[in-house]
Formats: sequence, C-alpha cells, structure tokens
Amino acid sequence: MSIPTWPISGARERELLDEVLASDRWGGYHPIVTRFEKEFAAFQHCHYGLSAMNGTVTLEMALEALGIGAGDEVIVPAISFISTATCVSRVGATPVFVDIERDTFNIDPERVREAIGPRTRAIIPVHFGGPMADMDSLLQIAGEHGLPLIEDAAHAHGSEWNGRRAGSLGVCGSFSFQNGKVMTAGEGGILLANDEALIDRARAILDIGRRKGEGWFYHYTLGSNYRISALQCAVLIAQLERLPEQNCRRMRNVTAIREALADVNGIHFQRIPEAARVHTNYLLLGWVDGDRGKFHRSLTAAGYPCTPFYPHTLYNNPLYKERRNCRVMPCPNSEARVTDAFWIPHRALLGHEMDTESLASAIRTAV
Repeated sequence: MSIPTWPISGARERELLDEVLASDRWGGYHPIVTRFEKEFAAFQHCHYGLSAMNGTVTLEMALEALGIGAGDEVIVPAISFISTATCVSRVGATPVFVDIERDTFNIDPERVREAIGPRTRAIIPVHFGGPMADMDSLLQIAGEHGLPLIEDAAHAHGSEWNGRRAGSLGVCGSFSFQNGKVMTAGEGGILLANDEALIDRARAILDIGRRKGEGWFYHYTLGSNYRISALQCAVLIAQLERLPEQNCRRMRNVTAIREALADVNGIHFQRIPEAARVHTNYLLLGWVDGDRGKFHRSLTAAGYPCTPFYPHTLYNNPLYKERRNCRVMPCPNSEARVTDAFWIPHRALLGHEMDTESLASAIRTAV
C-alpha cells in the first residue's frame, strides 16, 4: 500500500512562490491574486472570483453582500461542517436545519420546500463529498419563492451538474482551500459569481470598505480584512493546474472500487445522480448495515484512513443543541447517517491500480 500523503506539491509551486518572493508585494494586491481569481472562476464557468482567507468568511461575505441579517432565516442541511451554519449565525440570521436525502447525503429539495417560511431569505445547499446537490429541483424551488441559492462548494472543485460547474448555477458559490481540500494552500477560500455587483459588494466587505480603483484611505462601507496573500495564490495556481488529472484519477479508482464491491452485501455507497456524475470524489462516502465501529477498526488496522462520519448533526453540535437561535425540521435521514455512515478521504483514492485493488479488498474484509 502506498497511499499518497496530502498536500501534494512540486516544482511548479516553488516556481510560482519564487515569483512572488522576488517581488516587493506579497499581500493581496499582487497581480498573481487577480490571475488566480480569473483562472479559477473561468475553470468553474463563472465570470468573477474574489479570493479570501478561507471558505468560512466567503460564505459570510456572500450572505452579507445579499443583505441577509437579523430577523432573516437561511435554510441549510443538517449534515455539513459547522461553517455552513455559523456563517448564517455570524451575520445575525437564523439557520434552519433540514434533512438530507437518504442515499445522496445532499440536502433534500422537498424538505427545503417544507421549511420555507415568511422569514426565509436564502438557501445554502452543500455539494457533500463532491457530487452536486439536486440543482434542478433546488433552483426551481428558489425561483418560485424568489430566494437566492448560495452554493457551498467546499468539496466541489471541478464538480458538475449537467455540464455546468459548481458555483455557476446559484447566485454565487463558496469554495475552500483548507489543508484537506482537493486544492489547497493550507488555508484560503474564494467566492465566485456571475453578478459583478454582488462581487463588488463582497469585495468591500473583504477589503475594509474600499471600492475598486479608489484610494487606499477611502472606506465607504463597514468591512473587515479578509484578503488572501499572494503566496497562497501562487500555490493555488499550481494546484489548479494539477486538479483535472487528479479528479480523473480519483474517478477511475472509485469506479473500480465500486465495481469490485458490487456483489458485497451490507455496504452501500453514496448514490450519484447522472447529472452529477462528474465530480471530485473528495470523499468516498457510504454506510454499513452492521457494526460501523467494527468496520472502521478493521479498515484503519489495515492502514487505510477512514472516518466514522460526523459525531452528530449540526443541530446537535454543542453550539446549537439548546435550539437557541436556530430552527430544526425533522431530520430522520441525517440522524441515521450519523450512526452508520463513514468516509474515506480523497488522498486514499489517488493511488495506483494495485493500491485501489488493495483498498477494495480491505473494505470487503471490513464489511
């Protein structure tokens, strides 16, 4: 077994870093920052990109730029990393937790429809594990109610829905470049949109209320400093250049694993809708009918990284457990996945054919 370590870097990262280091500007105003924003936005089929410190603040910026705040509600899935909910709380709004689909791990559009109320102001679907949420249904619901759809695409660099890439279908999309993501600079994030006015409002929030092209000491709105550094963007350009091949390699390996285990009872993998079949495979997600603890121990003992899913739903996280400042819809699927689901990270899916066969064999034994 030769599971790659993560992150992966090489001469290209060093070449681009040297370019920045040789300059007199290492911060967010270096031209390489704009270059990365344009290249990543184009890769994701968007017109505009605004990079930032991390994917948590890009979600907050999106909500604030849309005018969402105190008294408003935003619908989020009950299964995600905490930032999907705290971005709502941080702008003073109320997260409304709704259930996921049982087999895709993504937010259930019908549960979204049921949760919409008079104070609902936005919907944030998460493209969990890489495959995109049901954007056809979600966009229809959002359109019927005049609600912006903000894509939490932290897992979805290069993921597609019917040929359109993550971030390009909603009003905006937020991506993370945290250490474990399929593209990383250790930390970082970017907000993508096709609406220039939205990006301009977000830019003012990111850059201490400045306006593009105005003086350094002129501040027009209340913002903060969420700028990314040029050093991070140098690394991210190299990571983006490597991403398409890595996405293809993970897809080949996951396809082989699923085919090798098609006859095994007791294990189920995330269902991938046809429209979402091109995706990152950020996580190999599934659930087991038997003892998940035994499954997890067996796989990790064999040398494979495996996580027994989140320990709780977002609304049972200590921050929201008392049900203060949130609203919770019935979430039986989310509750079930907390008890029986697992994931294998993307680095384990980047090996050679023999590594893939070995992983499939280890999963078979663990079940």
